Amino acid sequence: MIKGTIYGVSLGHGDSELITLKGLKALQKADKIYYPGSLFKNGRKASYSLSILEKYNLDKEKLKGFYLKMDLERAQAKTIYETTFQKILSDYKQGLSIAVVSEGDISTFSSFSYLLEKIQAHDLNINLIPGISSYLHLASESKIPLCLQNEKVVVIPRIQTKEELQEAIAYFDTVVLMKIISVVDIISTVLDPTKHSITYAERLGTDQQFITTNWATANQREIPYFSLIIIKKINK
Repeated sequence: MIKGTIYGVSLGHGDSELITLKGLKALQKADKIYYPGSLFKNGRKASYSLSILEKYNLDKEKLKGFYLKMDLERAQAKTIYETTFQKILSDYKQGLSIAVVSEGDISTFSSFSYLLEKIQAHDLNINLIPGISSYLHLASESKIPLCLQNEKVVVIPRIQTKEELQEAIAYFDTVVLMKIISVVDIISTVLDPTKHSITYAERLGTDQQFITTNWATANQREIPYFSLIIIKKINK
């Protein structure tokens, strides 16, 4: 059987220059590039990954999107992953070079991981190219260290309860909260400006980027999906 090559390529979190040279070269050489997107209830489609890809002057004919519904019901997602994998498998058997991309890092909260499971189950050759996650980007933008020496860091998506956040802050020196759009009230009940410093950000790496160290200011905004917060203890 003719074998192709598959690359999982990290795009970084929005700034098109925050891709590795290796990742960009893989995209430029690829015959097909598969990118994820969101399918909304009104039928509208959007892809953050595509908005980054469009900045690399790639052949648009090789860009192939797979769109997932924005809800917790996984039936549609499972179907899309299987359909997309079958397309990748067909390309692979034709000996094509295939790239599957993800914003941020390919291994961190990435839809790519569900395709990776299928790719590995079929024993296909694949290489993963790491990238910059949003919290690493935010730490750089804010010029603050995420951790020093023996400090502990935890990354939590969609914190579930007030108690969970209190426990995380008590045990870890740095707490990164991602996907905070639905848990703003929980964060507000726990944060104490006399004990915690915070850095909030939304739409990092885009022309709509916003960063503040004042939670009261952040809490007055219409917080989008692409938002996060870094919480650190204030040492006295």
